[in-house]
Amino acid sequence: MGAIQQGANGDEVVNLSILSADVHADEARLTALGATVVVPATQVADVTVFARLTDPRGNLFSLFSQSTSQRFEERIAGTQEYVQQAAHTPLPGAMGWFEIGTADLKATTDFYTDGFGWRIEKDDAAGGKPYFNILGPGAQWPSGGLWDHSGDSTVGAGADYVMPCFLATDVTATTEAARQWGARVEIGPESNPDGTVHARLTDPHGRRFGLFSPPAQSTGA
Repeated sequence: MGAIQQGANGDEVVNLSILSADVHADEARLTALGATVVVPATQVADVTVFARLTDPRGNLFSLFSQSTSQRFEERIAGTQEYVQQAAHTPLPGAMGWFEIGTADLKATTDFYTDGFGWRIEKDDAAGGKPYFNILGPGAQWPSGGLWDHSGDSTVGAGADYVMPCFLATDVTATTEAARQWGARVEIGPESNPDGTVHARLTDPHGRRFGLFSPPAQSTGA
């Protein structure tokens, strides 16, 4: 996930950032697959080349290239080390997952599998919910999820979205604390059969985010 960006209509939206070997080529290829260019491929000094697009369902994402700047590369290396450590020993409050919600499963899966080589596989631990794991090329473990909410009638259903999900020791308590600070609860807290507890909320500015605790840390909902 990248930083929060300002939407064209004044709303604040989440930006999903994806590493690219060739931003110019990927921009052209993804446009042919149905993406819309928001900011064309742009060189930023010796730091990076980036482009900002939306997928066919309107979700914002960015492409960025490896840097030729030694200082930036050192920063990226430090970030990668943190991500690798977090994958093994995640800490409460850290972003440990991202989720794409869609009302058109085929359009979304076709774009991300054709565009980035992601594997999108049904999550058998979700208790029959239309939830899928997202695995990057060659990845053994998923780093995100895809929720098919085409038949969902809960609060916040309908529009497609991308959101970060944060690890919580106690999802119920954290959800209540967030609500008291002005967040709106859309879903949950609720539990999957495997013991994962999760909730979906929006902050006071309308930015959607998730909370989750894995089975070993679950406290119930």
